[in-house]
Amino acid sequence: MSYYLNSENHLDPGPIYVRENGQLHMVNLALDGVRSSLQKPKPFRLFPKGFSVELCMNREDDTAQKEKTDHFIFTYTREGNLRYSAKSLFSLVLGFISDNVDHIDSLIGFPEQIAEKLFSAAEARQKFTEPGAGLRALQKFTEAYGSLVLCSLCLRNRYLVISEKLEEIKSFRELTCLDLSCCKLGDEHELLEHLTNEALSSVTQLHLKDNCLSDAGVQKMTAPVRVMKRGLENLTLLDLSCNPEITDAGIGYLFSFRKLNCLDISGTGLKDIKAIKHKLQTHIGLVHSKVPLKEFDHSNCKTEGWADQIVLQWERITSEAVKPQGTSEPRMAVQRFYGQRSQTETLVKCPLADTHMSSSEKLQFYKAKAPDCHGPLLKRETTLCQESKKSKKRAFEDPEKEQSNSSQSSKQKYVCLTVEDWDLLNSY
Repeated sequence: MSYYLNSENHLDPGPIYVRENGQLHMVNLALDGVRSSLQKPKPFRLFPKGFSVELCMNREDDTAQKEKTDHFIFTYTREGNLRYSAKSLFSLVLGFISDNVDHIDSLIGFPEQIAEKLFSAAEARQKFTEPGAGLRALQKFTEAYGSLVLCSLCLRNRYLVISEKLEEIKSFRELTCLDLSCCKLGDEHELLEHLTNEALSSVTQLHLKDNCLSDAGVQKMTAPVRVMKRGLENLTLLDLSCNPEITDAGIGYLFSFRKLNCLDISGTGLKDIKAIKHKLQTHIGLVHSKVPLKEFDHSNCKTEGWADQIVLQWERITSEAVKPQGTSEPRMAVQRFYGQRSQTETLVKCPLADTHMSSSEKLQFYKAKAPDCHGPLLKRETTLCQESKKSKKRAFEDPEKEQSNSSQSSKQKYVCLTVEDWDLLNSY
């Protein structure tokens, strides 16, 4: 009993009552040491000591630490005190799904606003950079949202990213602009074959400058359009400059691109340039430009979409993987043999701005705004357009002349379509 009263770690029993002769009396403790120990005020604690430390820090591993701290938001007050509050249920569910985003079956029909937040949460956790799981997760988003994930992709001079993340790049759908300049792909590259896929039929701008292409590569790229009317049928801008293996025969395959408005074939292996200019104007209405076109300055195509930061992460990871850090000579020789050169060796400047080439030597073509018809009927169509404008001004004065002019213009347009059909048949 004396040990209990003199101990400092005992709990406060509170007041003690004793019943004597049918009456209840409170015991008066006379011991000063006992009274001081029992009446010593103790601070009230909702949680035991060390609770905040155990909450913010983990003694086992990083995974358990994330699970403990991820449910709370830590902030500091003006007084400098640490304050924490619980996250919303939506944030907790979003974080859990983003951690397991590669296990999602499908996102088709899922709201775009929530999907964008889920994509950003998975991107912050770098889920798309994980091998295997990142590809599966990216495919779920591209299948459901297409151009929202990425509408424009610029891989200019990023051949290391293409070699390391080829399957991820092939998963993008509904792109409208694709820049593969200075990537040295060649005719047999898998990505060049993927360009003819139905998933990239939405591409309107394609930059293939300095990619070691030849007539065989151009033939392969245009085959679906020429034969099955599929593939790059919506192409309006094409850059094939700095590919010296493309000759006059390869240019003939481009006549199947009926929607083409801008074409750059500077630095190719053309022999009869005058004949090529005439054929391009005759078949698809492209006129040689005497001044450099702004469409080919490589500033319009940029990586845009939800996944723009993911492409930057890929580039950073690949650049860090090949960065030389005390690499020995035998190691450097092995890297050169397998094509994995160091970053300082591989960063060759891409000839995007051909300053040595004058404007007269550049073979850039554009489509005139006036005509839909081509060839010998070009002048006739321009006169018809002028006549139609004049007839609209005289609409209230002479309606009979207006009807005759419109009938003549419709006949001329019909003749133009038949000539175009013959040109299409002759291009096969």
